[in-house]
Amino acid sequence: QKMAQLLIKFLERELQPSCQVTCLESIRILSRDKHCLDPFTTKEGLKTLSRHAGIDYSEELIREVPDLDVILESLKCLCNIVFSSPRAQELTAEARLVVGLARRIKLYNERSLPHQVKFFDLRLLFLLTALRVDIRQQLAQELRGVSLMTDTLELTLGVKWMDPYEVATGEGLLPPLPRQETERAMEILKVLFNITFDSSKREVDEEDAALYRHLGALLRHCLMISADGEDRTEEFHSHTVNLLGNLPLKCLDVLLTPKVRPGSLEYMGVNMDAVSILLDFLERRLDRGHKLKESLTPVLNLLTESARVHRQTRKFLKAKVLPPLRDVRNRPEVGSSLRNKLVRLMTHIDTDVKHCAAEFLFVLCKESGER
Repeated sequence: QKMAQLLIKFLERELQPSCQVTCLESIRILSRDKHCLDPFTTKEGLKTLSRHAGIDYSEELIREVPDLDVILESLKCLCNIVFSSPRAQELTAEARLVVGLARRIKLYNERSLPHQVKFFDLRLLFLLTALRVDIRQQLAQELRGVSLMTDTLELTLGVKWMDPYEVATGEGLLPPLPRQETERAMEILKVLFNITFDSSKREVDEEDAALYRHLGALLRHCLMISADGEDRTEEFHSHTVNLLGNLPLKCLDVLLTPKVRPGSLEYMGVNMDAVSILLDFLERRLDRGHKLKESLTPVLNLLTESARVHRQTRKFLKAKVLPPLRDVRNRPEVGSSLRNKLVRLMTHIDTDVKHCAAEFLFVLCKESGER
């Protein structure tokens, strides 16, 4: 603790950037130990770190920009401290650090910042919105966080638009999203998930609906592309599915908006590429059989609600999941088809998983018990 106090005091002096970085590296190591956190979880300590990170709240927009290595090390320290200390979480809310973070994120299009600085900006924002309801609300409402983070996602993905709700894809397979862009995109998706948590449950006006449809079109694009490697793609798609489940139901129509083009999957005159990818994602999760509640319920709920509000989606899913029954000798839970796997879930020990599977099949049967 004494060393931690000395390091914070040392940082308050005018030092060369190389000395500041050395101090901050030491603080980062100490901040992993909960017994050393006290000197860092004071108003003064956090103000010093946030100033060196370039995100301290100030009414004046013009301030001296710290060295990039200093910014990066300060952000890493703040991530460790905020993650481990409820007191630090409270003080960062009072200090309005989220405003400083949002200001810098808004300038990503104009300022050439290295990947690591952007990544830890976004990681810190994720931690703050995950751990503090008041910061979540402040980002969503006062700072127009959904619009800000959607713009940041669009910039990170590097997309071009063909129509208002359709991303231009060009010919052939889309190239994988590079590793650094994938890492940043996943942090953005996690922040958006935190600040849209109640969006699907409330009515939205036309302006908000247009914003959510724009985001939905970007998320459809996220489903259509891969990342660097299978595991990373699965993780990227998982965050995408989680966020899609937060969108207002009426805005999910953007999954079906793109025109049918050569090579796309068409059903009843509608492009079903995104729905088909969601179904494949569901089956992979079923086959993995690991942590079914966390891994299955988001995609099952998303497909259920999509089928409930879009007739073509329901009919397509029913044709895929519940094709006309030809084998009547075996019980419905016996076999390796998607239908068999879902019927088996209806006897799962976890009530949520069991209910989700039953609800999905019920909706596909037009919510008719007889069917």
